[in-house]
Amino acid sequence: MAERVHPARMPEKGIRLESPRLSASSAEAVLPVRNPSPPVPATQLCSSRRRCLLCLGAFILFLAATAGILFLAVRPRVPRYSIDGVSISSFVLTGFTLSPVFSVTVVADNRRNKRVGIYYRDASDITAVYDGVLLCEGRWPEFYHPPRNETRFTTELTGSAIRLTAAMQEALTAAQTRRKVPMEVNVGVPVRIKLGAVTSWTFKVRVRCEVTVDGLTENTVVVDRRCHAKVKIFG
Repeated sequence: MAERVHPARMPEKGIRLESPRLSASSAEAVLPVRNPSPPVPATQLCSSRRRCLLCLGAFILFLAATAGILFLAVRPRVPRYSIDGVSISSFVLTGFTLSPVFSVTVVADNRRNKRVGIYYRDASDITAVYDGVLLCEGRWPEFYHPPRNETRFTTELTGSAIRLTAAMQEALTAAQTRRKVPMEVNVGVPVRIKLGAVTSWTFKVRVRCEVTVDGLTENTVVVDRRCHAKVKIFG
């Protein structure tokens, strides 16, 4: 007898076949488990910091040694400064106020430095002072001062409505009679040092000059001058 063939039943329309879902326990078994990284031991962190500090210290020592070698090889020196001449106008002692004008000739001597040049920067000041009273003020010019060079320049200092006490006026009159009028010329100028292709950071040079002139006129003669320069590397 021939066997019967039963046709397979086709899914009815509207019925969607779904793949069997894995249970939560089965999914956990399939997904890989990531273990957290172990913490870095404290001794290893301390060792890394110690190495960084040692490298930083070695670098600072290297810079200091290099600077010392350059200093010994080049021997930079502060230039010599001097007041070569002073011409004074509008200095009338009969009034209550003064508006004087000083033309000051300055000599900057950098001949002692064979390799070091100096950049004189902006934001400088020059003042003329008598007995603690500011008479006038001006600016130091901005320029490059090459090594083995002496530079001479004239700058103008001006004052406005300067008041002098009666005692100061009497003292100035007596000083003119003696032909010895003392005053101070003070300079503050930011500079940069140039050595070959290397230029330093900006620092301050201060110069204090004690000057004695024979009068307060345009034909004033400087009879004595003493200048002292001081370098302020930081600040």
